[in-house]
Amino acid sequence: MTRGLVSLVGAGPGDPGLFTLRGRQRLRKADVVVYDRLVDPRLLDWAPARARRVYVGKACGAHAMTQDEINCLLIRHAQAGRRVVRLKGGDPFVFGRGGEEALALAEAGVRHEVVPGVSSAVAAPAAAGIPVTHRGVASSFTVVTGHGGSGRAPVDWARHARGADTLVILMGLAALPGIARELIAGGRAPATPVALVRAGTTTDQVVLTGTLADIAARAAAARLEPPVLILVGEVVRLREQLGVRRRSARRAALARARAGAGRLVGAAAAPRGHGSEKED
Repeated sequence: MTRGLVSLVGAGPGDPGLFTLRGRQRLRKADVVVYDRLVDPRLLDWAPARARRVYVGKACGAHAMTQDEINCLLIRHAQAGRRVVRLKGGDPFVFGRGGEEALALAEAGVRHEVVPGVSSAVAAPAAAGIPVTHRGVASSFTVVTGHGGSGRAPVDWARHARGADTLVILMGLAALPGIARELIAGGRAPATPVALVRAGTTTDQVVLTGTLADIAARAAAARLEPPVLILVGEVVRLREQLGVRRRSARRAALARARAGAGRLVGAAAAPRGHGSEKED
């Protein structure tokens, strides 16, 4: 019997063009593809027609499978000698629970590998025209989850307020008012620039800017919905200098016209494959 292999593959930040060559190679040889909610469906076309496709995505309050069930699924197919691609938005080891799956596979004696992906933590800011570091402005950045979640310790926002120059916050939209308050209480100036990037790198990308003092109200007024990345720091000011704002505004206007709606694209619920904020 052929020895099975599980490839934990990062699907990238949303734009299929940012998917890696190695990821594509693994998909082309897959017997089974186990994929998440934020994976662009077009990536699945690279898998053989005979390959089994299993959706295991999670949204708030709606899980196709539990994490334990996903782990067992991967192990079962690999032990049957199949080549399994576990396709995860962004990078498997950046808030993607790839580490948990790798541990489960190792404990079961299953061969596995990790194929890194482009994380939205750096890709979405770049697509919005915001470098996370910039000489003379920011020499450090921190990527942090926006919620404590089940089994996690609460996020110490006071510590992060005094830490890196740039904060990149994933999965934090619902908690944005509290995050902003705690960062201000922890020492960040209320006038600190903030950018919200929804569906980063995709044609539905929307960027909303403000400050810690007003960003929660701006997000509510724009009716933004996940996936949204939050970027906090002086680097946000570079967006206008880099000339991205006007181009993004035109792109957003075109997206609204296509949708036939008069409100921000961010008001629409994120379809599968648009953006890579997680945890799935």
